[in-house]
Amino acid sequence: MSTLALMACGGGGGTTEPEEARVHDQRQFTVNTSLLPFAALANAPQTDRWWGDLNGAGYRVEVPKNWNGMLVMYAHGYNGTGSSLFVTDPPIRAHLIQNGYAWAASSYSKNYYDVRAGIEDTNALALAFQRIAAQNGRTLTIPSKTYIVGTSMGGHVAAAAVDAETLENANNKVRYDGATPMCGVLGDSELYDYFGASQIAAQQLTGMPASSWPAANWATLGPKVRDALFTTFPSVTTPLGNQYKEIIKQLTGGERPMFNEGFAGSLNTTVWGTFGRDGTILGILNRNGYDTTTFQYQFDNDPALSPTEQAFNQAAYRLRAEPDANRLRRDGLRWFPKTNARINVPVVTIHTLGDVYVPFSMEQIYKRRAMAQGTDQWLVQRAIRGIAHCDFTLDEQSAAFDAMTRWEQKGVKPEGDDVLDRAKVAHPQYGCKFSSSSRTPNTCPAS
Repeated sequence: MSTLALMACGGGGGTTEPEEARVHDQRQFTVNTSLLPFAALANAPQTDRWWGDLNGAGYRVEVPKNWNGMLVMYAHGYNGTGSSLFVTDPPIRAHLIQNGYAWAASSYSKNYYDVRAGIEDTNALALAFQRIAAQNGRTLTIPSKTYIVGTSMGGHVAAAAVDAETLENANNKVRYDGATPMCGVLGDSELYDYFGASQIAAQQLTGMPASSWPAANWATLGPKVRDALFTTFPSVTTPLGNQYKEIIKQLTGGERPMFNEGFAGSLNTTVWGTFGRDGTILGILNRNGYDTTTFQYQFDNDPALSPTEQAFNQAAYRLRAEPDANRLRRDGLRWFPKTNARINVPVVTIHTLGDVYVPFSMEQIYKRRAMAQGTDQWLVQRAIRGIAHCDFTLDEQSAAFDAMTRWEQKGVKPEGDDVLDRAKVAHPQYGCKFSSSSRTPNTCPAS
């Protein structure tokens, strides 16, 4: 079947029965066209640069005059809940054009955490690449390779874009040759499960346990819970807060370098900003998609549950996702696309260790999924000794992209980190191997 024919196929079985509506479908977004034009980089190879609107999504495309025939799609991170759409350039833009790669980036046609729109609009732009070039007076061949790179929510887009479920169900189908998700939400809905579990743990510890969801009167209750855990939020904890901190450490990947610094930083404030919400992910779903039934709250590094931990877990309120909240759709992708790790192309990920917003546990979840699918031979993961979310240097990102493309083009599988071995992850030097030399003198202890 041709690419154009594939584009015409709706996902999920082709039935004409209409799908249910949701809050998010009624939201209106507009491309900010004044922000689309972009200038050439100084001291860089000459390029052609084009921008415009494609099906309600803004785009930018840049092609070196000396193009190597390969295309990199960049998927941006979360752009908030405003109505204005704008395009973000790939952080490694200079590296891409220096090495002859063309790149393209979409604003997506919707804001909020809409990964479905992110995949469809990024794929649509990839499929329109030659046409856009032709409309601007340059004839290009079909790219010999098409890769996808994404950060944060865009890491979710990138990982889902190379998943078999997406290829089976997307309306705009692109067979990517490899992916580099960076600081990605690789556990898809399990990120939001973690947000819910964090709030439940905070309430349980402070004697104000949840008994319904969303928690009643959180605007009044929340400050009381917070003040019982922190003397200065989020940097200084009370004795109860020390226990909460340990629970969060275990929920986010276990004992590891950089966690303490990350917990004390502003991203903990961002996590708390998700508290008090229902489980629809701000209207992306119609029903509760949060689920904490498989979580085990732990107060220390021992995976065996003590009697105190057992009692805490038995008492903790459990969220149960409604079975059809994120079901397969008849009209394309799930509303909240999955990263099942059903992959058969090289995927190289990087993730900071101190991130408590999109935590390192996302990497562990994705690795376990790949192992369960028997696809982990296609996955290489690297830990970076950053504190904040997507706290990467340009050379760390470029190195991950180069490792993925070298693997795909030359068959040289790169090295990575073991994300599941608790002893290795807890080692004081964990993450030093792939962290930039510009940061490791300050963050890596002597061996």
